[in-house]
Amino acid sequence: MSAANTDVDVGKLRAAVLTWGCVSIRQRLRYVRQFRRLLRKNWRVLPDFFPQRPPLETWTAELLPILAACRFLEKNSTSLLKARRAGIWGRPLWLPGVTSVIERRAHGAVLILAPGNYPLMLPGIQMLQALVAGNAVALKPAPGAEAVARYLIILLVKAGFPSDLLHLLPVDAGPDAVQSGFDLIILTGAAKTGRAVLEAAAKTLTPTICELSGVDPVFVLPGADLELVVRKLVYGARLNNGATCIAPHRVFTTNAQNLKRLIKAALSGMPDLTIEPAMRSRRDDFVGSLRAAGVEVEQVGDVVVFEATKSTERLIDDDLFAPWLAIVEVEDVKEALEKTRAQAYALGASIFGPVSAAEALAQQLPAGSICINDLIIPTADPRLPFGGRGESGFGVTRGPEGLLALTRPVVISQRHIFWSRFG
Repeated sequence: MSAANTDVDVGKLRAAVLTWGCVSIRQRLRYVRQFRRLLRKNWRVLPDFFPQRPPLETWTAELLPILAACRFLEKNSTSLLKARRAGIWGRPLWLPGVTSVIERRAHGAVLILAPGNYPLMLPGIQMLQALVAGNAVALKPAPGAEAVARYLIILLVKAGFPSDLLHLLPVDAGPDAVQSGFDLIILTGAAKTGRAVLEAAAKTLTPTICELSGVDPVFVLPGADLELVVRKLVYGARLNNGATCIAPHRVFTTNAQNLKRLIKAALSGMPDLTIEPAMRSRRDDFVGSLRAAGVEVEQVGDVVVFEATKSTERLIDDDLFAPWLAIVEVEDVKEALEKTRAQAYALGASIFGPVSAAEALAQQLPAGSICINDLIIPTADPRLPFGGRGESGFGVTRGPEGLLALTRPVVISQRHIFWSRFG
């Protein structure tokens, strides 16, 4: 492992990839298995990296998903990454004697620009997939996440991954690293950051996967279990002190006053969250803007709750990373759908109500991850890809699609000797 320093030698990472490419998938997965065992063995120390939240939340939100991702890779990587043969069947008639093989090859040196909200789980899964796919990785942690990033890399090296495949950057190295000529960049962050990274990456034509902000809608359909709705909204709004990209924010209902009353009752008496000063400052500015627009705003259980109006439509289409719930009254599902399609962000969405109606609505939503009668938790399934569209970015991480995104297809075609005399 390279110590954290501003300069990263992308050439050295690429050289390490050449050696790593000679290591079999089976051997790489042995290292994944050993990493999983080490992480599980050291589960008690993980909450020490996250004093701002309860230990149970760290274990469920950081540890369990990355352990599940390891098991997914161990079970599925070999089949997902194996070469695919394009033989006789389906071959065009004008290509007699030609067979082809489609291989999945590593991009090379991958830069991961990690977020601060889940600094173990999110970059950890991305790093594991990158390594299994044959890449080397430079990790740029978010401010405040240096210690857990260093611990993550130490465990990977202890598990057997070659140290020259892993490089830890300081938290302020992002702008320089983006211009260093990496073969792939993975960013998890705000839309504003995404634009800056893409502008810099365009100069070197570096492909980029951007998992950006979400301002997720929740649809409360007629017939929904309101007790379930309220319980999930309260959980989602407060999870990780409000710092979750697919937290609920815009709640569409035909009875805003009643739902607001139920949410306030559920939040009442809950302990304050541990909100970072910068987030608290942005939240306070948000509340000030709402009140200036004539909106009645209440803070209950450290969650900002208000009924949205026409004057707040622009305000609630902002990727404010904080615990807030805008209750939006609509005439029907059609109006809710129109409002959602007009929003800039499309990362996740949740629908509560009868399954048939919820499934019909899900087919019309632009979001990348849609939950029915639940929110957030199902997206931690390692079998599922995760990504958004619009201001929420593009490309995917995790799942089979996320693993394949860390490779590039290479086609090798061969015309067999007998047929070459006719070509």
